Amino acid sequence: MANFAKPSAPRFSVEVYQNEFLPAGGRDVHAIVTVTSTGGAAATAARPLGREAAVVIMVDCSGSMEYPPDKMRGAREATAAAIDTLRDGTVFAVIAGTHEAREVYPGQGGLATAGPATRAQAKEALRGLRSDGGTAIGTWLRLADGLLRRSSATIRHGILLTDGRNEHEDPAVLRATLDACSGRFTCDARGVGTDWEVKEVTGIASALLGSADIVADPAHLAEDFTRMMENVMGKEVADVALRLWTPVGAEIRYVKQVSPAVQDLTGRRTEAGPRAGDYPTGSWGDESREYHVCVRVPEGTVGQEMLAARASLVLPGPDGEPRPPLAQGLVRAVWTDDLAASTAISRQVAHYTGQAELAEAIQQGLEARKMGDVDGATAKLGRAVQLASASGNADTAKLLAKVVDVVDAAAGTVRLKAKVADADEMTLETRSTQTVRVKKT
Repeated sequence: MANFAKPSAPRFSVEVYQNEFLPAGGRDVHAIVTVTSTGGAAATAARPLGREAAVVIMVDCSGSMEYPPDKMRGAREATAAAIDTLRDGTVFAVIAGTHEAREVYPGQGGLATAGPATRAQAKEALRGLRSDGGTAIGTWLRLADGLLRRSSATIRHGILLTDGRNEHEDPAVLRATLDACSGRFTCDARGVGTDWEVKEVTGIASALLGSADIVADPAHLAEDFTRMMENVMGKEVADVALRLWTPVGAEIRYVKQVSPAVQDLTGRRTEAGPRAGDYPTGSWGDESREYHVCVRVPEGTVGQEMLAARASLVLPGPDGEPRPPLAQGLVRAVWTDDLAASTAISRQVAHYTGQAELAEAIQQGLEARKMGDVDGATAKLGRAVQLASASGNADTAKLLAKVVDVVDAAAGTVRLKAKVADADEMTLETRSTQTVRVKKT
């Protein structure tokens, strides 16, 4: 494990957890790569001005936000709370989103610098938000992208709130917009009420490396927006990539973030030189995340050892020039005829494999339930209850208990509830990818 960082920046570390032993002829190596960033809070305290951060808040102002009226009122209050949370010096803007995007503050294609006067002006401008029109989220994101690109800030972030489906825009347009914005800024997405599409909101957050959640009751929006903005203000380093190098004959089968939430990064690889690829991780503050890396290596013989992969944390250099890694760790492969050694599964690998299966079981179970497949839904959601119980994922277990009656958690025996509130089902689906850390022994 190695660390390289400026004194004023967070310090990164990489730890690799795996069972490196393979049976003769074995080819697939699994490892959990834990990345930890520390020291960001001290850096933030020493540099109170937020000039390295730019934030755009996108507020749904479609006609449905007026039904009931507390949605629009909650959105105004939440946006005001987020503005109050901005550090002095952060540049920011507010967008009203309907079937088009309109700059609410500061307007004229600019960004305001947070301070007492601009905060007051922005909150006054929020009084003018009215509900009218349709929903075309791609237009909101394109305007946000244009505003954020005017800033030289290293942390570029969006917060998006919607209450409905993206009905006034072709799905292909939204996908193309997300592809264009990916890597340029991160974005947290929230659905308020229960009339929005979970896969749409989670898809936006996933594409832009942010978080997604439901706020069923508009009264809780301000609390959620404050928490989101506090998290953004804690970010100190942007555009961090997990670089995986493999030797000749080895290849990366997949890379998944598995904590704090499951997110498949495999298809987001960009080539980074001979036998190396970069996987985006977004912005970092004081935090820890974990990644499941699967490497396929050439067949080996008993007693043979090899470096299967080298995992490094890297930042983009000026004009594409290489920079020293922030931290790195090694994934190894050792072939043995010791059956006990080669069949043992790393605790970390087993835990996060189960968490990924848990997320998949919930999503498949809810989909089966929507399709009227009672047996399929019962089997999948029962398996989810079993996995949540075994891994100690109490939050997910509580959400599952609102959708099924649990007869025997350990065995995964459940009955589908006859009636389930829309908010409970959507909350379970939205939060299905959230995981718990491996239990400490």
